[in-house]
Amino acid sequence: MYLLFPGRHQLLTEFQFQYLQAVTSKGLNQFNDINGEPIATSEPVTAIVFAVTSANHSNTRRNPLSFYLRALAIQDFSQKLGVPSFIYGIDDVGDMRDFANYTLKQVKHESEGMFDLNPSNCIVVCSTPVLDMYEHLGFRILPAELKERSKWTHITLLPWDAVERIAGNDHWEQDLSLTEVIHKSSRELYVKYKLDRKIQLLFKDHMISDDGDITTTRDYNSYVRQMDEVAELKYNDTAPFVRPGRIGDIGCAVGSWIRLACRDERFRESDFYGIEVARHLFDICHQRKHNGEFANPFVFFSQRNAVTGLVFDAHSMNTIHTSSLTHEIESYGSREDLLNFIRNRYSELTTGGVWINRDVVGPEHKNKIVMMKLNTADGRNADYDRTFETREQLSEYLKGLSTAARFMRFVNDFRKHEGYQLKYRVVFDSNSEYIELTLRDACEFMSRKDYVDNWESEMHETFCFWSFTEWSAHLEAEGFVILPQSRVYTNNWIVDNRLKNKVELYERAGEEIVSIDYPVTNMILVAEKK
Repeated sequence: MYLLFPGRHQLLTEFQFQYLQAVTSKGLNQFNDINGEPIATSEPVTAIVFAVTSANHSNTRRNPLSFYLRALAIQDFSQKLGVPSFIYGIDDVGDMRDFANYTLKQVKHESEGMFDLNPSNCIVVCSTPVLDMYEHLGFRILPAELKERSKWTHITLLPWDAVERIAGNDHWEQDLSLTEVIHKSSRELYVKYKLDRKIQLLFKDHMISDDGDITTTRDYNSYVRQMDEVAELKYNDTAPFVRPGRIGDIGCAVGSWIRLACRDERFRESDFYGIEVARHLFDICHQRKHNGEFANPFVFFSQRNAVTGLVFDAHSMNTIHTSSLTHEIESYGSREDLLNFIRNRYSELTTGGVWINRDVVGPEHKNKIVMMKLNTADGRNADYDRTFETREQLSEYLKGLSTAARFMRFVNDFRKHEGYQLKYRVVFDSNSEYIELTLRDACEFMSRKDYVDNWESEMHETFCFWSFTEWSAHLEAEGFVILPQSRVYTNNWIVDNRLKNKVELYERAGEEIVSIDYPVTNMILVAEKK
């Protein structure tokens, strides 16, 4: 007879140890199941199977500890339970109603058939709503900490409650009401590997979701395709400014820029460090490394947030590269977060090191009033404000709207959760209809109107908050010197494929309305630490 103990096991408690030890020593027939019925078996427990869920996740609020650290704690925890213990990692597979069945099959697979767990040979230990799935499969459930199932109340602090208390208490080791709850296996592991600091940092990070993503509305499949498609362009734009030595790419996405840099003969003696906070992308980086896609073996990836602190040692980096990242910090975080990010990069660079920031940029004189003439014949002009249940449905609907109707949808959606309201007015002149608004808002629309696959995510983002002059001033205030190779430019591909015959820009010159050029869209800012 086996015990199956499923859970994330980010922390182990003294109650869990005493409970399992009692079950293995006294016998199952001394305990009642979740429904108050005796476990009617005289068979002894011969092994405990720890099914560690979300084993492929780490460094997030929901799963701060990696699988190997959790396994270390469980191995120590189980030494005195009186029966052998076995530890198997169960990958997160999203919201699966049949997750219990998936777990059982994964245990059988990982154990190479040694554990084919079923209701006739296994009792499940569980005190959370996960137990419902196992009960549905016919398993008997030992309730452990569970006091009242109808209200999900418990007789002691649950492991995750203890993690959250550590996250909010810099002096948790002096809190006896907490340390007495935590089993020494977890307590010693947390102290030895300074896991409390990791957890506290993750919980203080307001930009990142519980599962380690900046945004939960992004389609990562299309996002990855877009990153790979423009990787060579981005590398060619920035390669002349890269200085050999320790080279870091913050917000490295799927490692495309590093992969190209590894092929550059100039950097054959360099070490590369990729930093990516989004779990989906970080996992792809490791898979690519495993596949041997990086010509230089000295490539290292970390899942960290570069806003809340340093991601490299101070004064250690020769080059730091960022691409399409800083506007996300402003968009999903705050202005102070962006300023902290700038300060952190300055601290990480060695003297003579450079930060190469390739990103979108706002126009100069961004608050001046301009006029847009929008195409009304390239799609539908009605029903621009419909709602949809899925990203795919919304995308197809947006593709069918005219440019003019898509602007109206943009007005509705653009940064509405952040409290922003785009102000405009419709004006008529010489039988033509124009939208009158600030140049900044016009640029926000022109830069975003075609991102229909990730519309909800893009509507959170602002591209035009700083002009190049403002960017330069903020970096110089932190001590950077802006190198003359820095530049702004208008992306001609965007002009030719997304703006021409869609959007025309004008401004008033006295009594006349005159056409004006499309403004800048991007910048390459090369900043040196002198």
